[in-house]
Amino acid sequence: MITLHHCPQTRSMRTLWLLHELEVPFQLQSYPFDRTLRSAAFLNLSPAGRVPALEIDGECMFETGAITEYLCERFSPDGLGRMPGTPDRMTWLVWLHFSETLSQHTAALTQQHVALYEDHMRSPIVMKLEAARLRKCYAAIEARLSTEDGPLDHLLSSGFTAVDISVGQAVYMARHFATLDDFPATAAWYARITAREGFKASLPADDGIYAQDFYAPWPVD
Repeated sequence: MITLHHCPQTRSMRTLWLLHELEVPFQLQSYPFDRTLRSAAFLNLSPAGRVPALEIDGECMFETGAITEYLCERFSPDGLGRMPGTPDRMTWLVWLHFSETLSQHTAALTQQHVALYEDHMRSPIVMKLEAARLRKCYAAIEARLSTEDGPLDHLLSSGFTAVDISVGQAVYMARHFATLDDFPATAAWYARITAREGFKASLPADDGIYAQDFYAPWPVD
């Protein structure tokens, strides 16, 4: 049996989405985004106190990219995954790990806007810098999707894969801080992949981390 340890609206959402797309049986253990993740019991699953943690075959995995690679290799090597020696393998790996580039900027903004409770702790400069970095990531996705023959439907020309899940979930989080208004190919791709039932099933049933749909950077005095 597979058990996913998950907090709504965190990186573990991409593992949840992937599991739904793989259509493999699994159990879901959800946690609030609080000090529960620092408990001794949870640290035995994930030593940095982060989600996701994935129990499978008597072992426990952590780190989202590693989990994605393993699940694809095991359950969908030629569908959601791209294995060594296949033409798209290099591109698949690049975009799988690019999702972490996007997520690290979102994490910094989540800390600034959500985790820091006192206004004096927050930095308008960091907010603006990290939001600009998100837009640079959007520009990279836009360039990937834009071709002379028209926009690609997915990040790989060979079709929907786990990299659309990983990057798509990162964009889902990032849109709380930077819009897709100036990135039409990215916006169309995002709308396409988030129409999938696997994405809808991974959305939080109740409140997640974010109390607002969008957090604008504070003005710098």
